[in-house]
Amino acid sequence: MPVPSPLSQHFVRRPQRIALLQHIADQGSITRAAKSAGLSYKAAWDAIDELNNLAHKPLVERSVGGKGGGGARLSEEGLRVLRLYQRLQALQAQVLEAAEDASDLDLLGRLMLRTSARNQLHGKVQRIDSQGRNDLISLELAAGLTIQAQITRDSTQRLELHVGTQVVALIKAGWLQLLGADQAPIAGHNCLLGLIDEILDAEGGPSEVRIALPNGQTLCALAEAEQLRELALVAGKPVQVQFAPSLVLLGTPL
Repeated sequence: MPVPSPLSQHFVRRPQRIALLQHIADQGSITRAAKSAGLSYKAAWDAIDELNNLAHKPLVERSVGGKGGGGARLSEEGLRVLRLYQRLQALQAQVLEAAEDASDLDLLGRLMLRTSARNQLHGKVQRIDSQGRNDLISLELAAGLTIQAQITRDSTQRLELHVGTQVVALIKAGWLQLLGADQAPIAGHNCLLGLIDEILDAEGGPSEVRIALPNGQTLCALAEAEQLRELALVAGKPVQVQFAPSLVLLGTPL
């Protein structure tokens, strides 16, 4: 029996986010697509970042000069996923008819993974190194990018991890530390280089910094205004993101 991928589980537990792909295809604009889907502009981009991070290839690409601002279009992979979603909709009625009781669907919903972590990166186990009671799990993300996670040996066994296992790496936005492109990261920490895509200011709190990685995935970090000024961080500028392997949580499909 094939193991469901993180993106396929997303079809079940967050169908409105997958449906956002149809709005983007119809509208050609994030602003208009968000309005059609009943989402805020920020919520729409949050959904896109999550979909892009869980897919093997980005589903949504920015387009220059989109009408109405926030131009975007579906990639070839996005169009393929949209067609799959449309087929899934056709099967939905059959699933509802097959359920013996309404509580069956509630049970399935509770069994699906939900998390508050802003960063969810799909990857696969590349290597497992023993470190006493812990294991250092090397993960290969899209396009060959790699990070490491440190988990207990018990967790490795409970998740049944081995080389090639598909996983989702979960990292809270507050656990990411931003560095200038020329700063040296802490030895043993994960460090990824990307470009600042957008900085969203927040009243009375840290700003949300979206970092586009070279493999098409996106990270969301938090930074105080003082740090942004010290590092002169603005949209379009390269930035490093570092985080300890112990701060990377792993999840696997049920």
